[in-house]
Amino acid sequence: MRLLLIEDDKLLGNGIQAGLRQESCIVDWLQDGVAGEHAWQLETYDAIILDWNLPKKDGISLLNAMRHRGDTTPVLLLTARDTLDDKVVGLDSGADDYLVKPFDLEELSARLRALVRRNQGRATPKIYYADLCLDPAAHTLTQAEQPVKLSNKELLILQILLENTGKVMSRQQLEEALYGWNEEIESNAVEVFIHHLRKKLGKQIILTIRGVGYTIPKL
Repeated sequence: MRLLLIEDDKLLGNGIQAGLRQESCIVDWLQDGVAGEHAWQLETYDAIILDWNLPKKDGISLLNAMRHRGDTTPVLLLTARDTLDDKVVGLDSGADDYLVKPFDLEELSARLRALVRRNQGRATPKIYYADLCLDPAAHTLTQAEQPVKLSNKELLILQILLENTGKVMSRQQLEEALYGWNEEIESNAVEVFIHHLRKKLGKQIILTIRGVGYTIPKL
């Protein structure tokens, strides 16, 4: 998952970013509502983690503005406000989920996976394709019920392609999903990951559409 975290508490932001990166997530972190809105408009994210009380532009105002523009990116609202009225305001403003501080990182991860899964129209936590079974929560892959060892980037790129079967994903789209702002991208990184996946899973699993990108065909 590529996530945008908009949170002004540096200690909490550092903890969330570090923890979610351990879960193989790509996390771009900004600390005020104006900068967050700018990034939200320019980049594509699987989900947004949004603090309510932000400098320059509060989370609810930012959320209202983005929903008014027609943006449907899943949003998890973080706040210390725990009254029923606050939760109603947050959800009615366009948030898809609501998590009260303090919270457990495992719960945050699980809620994010559920938001992304629902947004993709996928009912099951695991992703099935032919004899493959990918478990995003456990970061594991099996083929014909046998475990397949993949690096974090290989697993992530396979998950992206499986979540978009039948669609062609360009190299740029894959790079944006694989790397955060401060990560250096090698010029042939995507090609190397695709090569490794084909070597481990079979040459026909991922097709190259010359001049366009890569796809896993629908069954």
